[in-house]
Amino acid sequence: MALALVKLAQIGAEIGEIAEIDINPLLAGPDGVLVIAASVRLAPFEGAVETRLAIRPYPSELEKHVAARDGRELLLRPIRPEDEPALRTFVRELTPEDRRLRFFSHVKELDARLAARLTQIDYDREMALVLTDPSANDTAILGVMRISADPDGAHAEYAGAVRSDLKGLGLGRLLLQEICECARRRGIGEVWGEVLAENAPMLALVRKLGFSVQVSEEDRSVVIVRLPLQQIPAEL
Repeated sequence: MALALVKLAQIGAEIGEIAEIDINPLLAGPDGVLVIAASVRLAPFEGAVETRLAIRPYPSELEKHVAARDGRELLLRPIRPEDEPALRTFVRELTPEDRRLRFFSHVKELDARLAARLTQIDYDREMALVLTDPSANDTAILGVMRISADPDGAHAEYAGAVRSDLKGLGLGRLLLQEICECARRRGIGEVWGEVLAENAPMLALVRKLGFSVQVSEEDRSVVIVRLPLQQIPAEL
């Protein structure tokens, strides 16, 4: 019954022209549900479907297959609440140095509360994209990149990391390009981030992608990087 309701809600979320769905009767039993009669009333609808919803649903349209430099086919998709255990494992298995460069401190792992906060996101003002390997038959996260927009939607801060043993496959560049393109399509004017000045690989990457780089006036060990999205082409 629960699965039937979820699928019905997904239909309503994805098809903006649906004004009303009437199912009567619906029989539920141990073997599933059976719809005897149903009708759907349609009405003209213009604009983005998600604008009529109180909570933006999981954006399945952002899922796509991508290729790593070694030819491996990976799945790029938005993060989901059920990714919490995989995200905690991902962070725990980063090298201590990679964790320090990502979190600016000697974090060993994410606690349950923070992991839940990072996976149960508001897709309307945040986005986090993860890479997984569909052929591995597990839920392991290979890399993650996220943005969090200001209340006015003009700027969004990015942050992310790639699994320590997968560097050199272009995954960081791919994730950063995709999250910037996602922000651009949402009308966000600028993506920015804080990078430790010693993080030469990340600084080299953002420079290649057109970010400006400036040492922070408050902390010279930190570099502020910025990319004006509305001045870049659709494909970085």
